[in-house]
Amino acid sequence: MIIRHLQYLTALAKEKHFARAAASCNVTQPTLSAGIKQLEESLGVLLVERGQRYVGLTPEGERTLAWAQRALGDFEGLKQELSEMREGLTGVLRIGAIPVTLPVIALLTTPFAQQHQRVRIVITSQTSVDIQRGLDDFSLDIGLTYLDNEPLARVRTLPLYQEHYVLVTGDASALAKRNNVSWTEAARQPLCLLTPDMQNRRILDMYFHQAGTEVRAVVETNSLITLWSHLSLGSLSTVVPRSFLPLLGSLKNLVAIPLTDPDATHLIGLVASDRDPLPPVAHALLDVAKQIDVQAAIRHIVHSASSVH
Repeated sequence: MIIRHLQYLTALAKEKHFARAAASCNVTQPTLSAGIKQLEESLGVLLVERGQRYVGLTPEGERTLAWAQRALGDFEGLKQELSEMREGLTGVLRIGAIPVTLPVIALLTTPFAQQHQRVRIVITSQTSVDIQRGLDDFSLDIGLTYLDNEPLARVRTLPLYQEHYVLVTGDASALAKRNNVSWTEAARQPLCLLTPDMQNRRILDMYFHQAGTEVRAVVETNSLITLWSHLSLGSLSTVVPRSFLPLLGSLKNLVAIPLTDPDATHLIGLVASDRDPLPPVAHALLDVAKQIDVQAAIRHIVHSASSVH
């Protein structure tokens, strides 16, 4: 029962509401409250500050929460490993991916799913900060993010590919016939860009600054779908990694022009918590990724996106 009680505590810390926490654990609110009370009695400390409603965790509760998250992560890993010994890998693989990697993540998850058909894969679009938090609190098994710009802490890494940047604009643009465009010229275009909380946007701002210019986007969004719609239905341009181009392959009247002055690349890869043993599902994805030349695969699919030049 102690595992269940730890689950109640982590759910309450996440939801910050007794009823919602109970619902997320598929129990009644009295059952959840009684379970946390039993945990407090077992440990001999008060974990939750109670009032008319949830107030927060006590300092002892915060410390217990960190241990609970670790214990639940290890328990889930143990279940996966024992299941793998009996009948093959099972469970849930939880991946946090920065938005600009979403167009290519299937290069990893498709072969993984073929090899481990009993594992369910859950992919969420997250900032690099959220990925760090998810790995730390064991709500994520693995992340797909930048490795060399704002490196994550307490992780093991697997480099996958170098990200290169292009200006995507209409084929009627004065820049459309160019072989390359400077960051300064790109900044003068009416742009739709990701929001500043996204690491990709901070990287772009850094290169615009290095070119001696600042960029003011007409539209900012944290959604690739919104970015896509402003290219396809509007008259805006954008700066994206080349790996984004397959999403634009079916669109007419767009061109993608490499950016120079400065030349810019950044390393993308997988990150997993630097702990032993690693959750079996995370270990399995890393094994699959080591067998794939992601850089070559991206070059191939970008070349195949012939509608965007």
